[in-house]
Amino acid sequence: MDEVLSSPLKDAPRPIAFSVIRVPFFLEPNYDEKRPSIESNRDRLVKKWGGIEGWNRQKQAHDLKGRGRAAGIPYFNLDRLASNTMASHRLIQHLGKTYGLAASEAIYDLLNIYYFVDGHALNDRPRLAKVVAHELEKLLDDTIAPSEDDLLKFLNSNHGTKEIKKARQALDEIGVHGIPKFIIEGSIIVDGAAGSNTFVKLFRDIERKGVIKSGPVFADILGISDEIVEQGSHHSSSSLAA
Repeated sequence: MDEVLSSPLKDAPRPIAFSVIRVPFFLEPNYDEKRPSIESNRDRLVKKWGGIEGWNRQKQAHDLKGRGRAAGIPYFNLDRLASNTMASHRLIQHLGKTYGLAASEAIYDLLNIYYFVDGHALNDRPRLAKVVAHELEKLLDDTIAPSEDDLLKFLNSNHGTKEIKKARQALDEIGVHGIPKFIIEGSIIVDGAAGSNTFVKLFRDIERKGVIKSGPVFADILGISDEIVEQGSHHSSSSLAA
């Protein structure tokens, strides 16, 4: 996205913009939602891949360290605390619907560091509320930024759970059983292992056309309004959102 936004085509009908919606996916859907954390990610992965040898093979095959550095994550804390992630998914969707996708994207980036680098559990609700509230104070006008108490109250509720469950069902129906996956123009599914050139080509094609086939398929499922989608999450000076 950065390449396309920073270097728009001179002959494009209009500059392109992006509306990124993070669709919730659960690596461990059966983790107890009432517990702040369950185990370390190291222990989780060793069990998942049948021991140390299996885990090492997976690390080499997927090059997670290299992909993390490319995404701006300096290193992965292998002993980060794994937990149920329903509350954090609900929070991201709530922020996007309430304050716009640019705000939810900023908090999503923050939580990548919070979890993958700092190692904190995504279901440690008091800590999550404190960290996110502090960041939102910088992102939003003081008159509308939610307080730490506001966020903790939301995290301790069930608001947004129904939409998250609908999204999980929709992912099953279209055959998405692993991440990352990207759905572009509402129908093109690209695997996360694809190189940056694949995405640039797709985005340039849309930019040249000046129109999109359809909007994000998960907006309705997650209850995100057309107005929020049209505002975009990443843009220069355009209203064309892919």
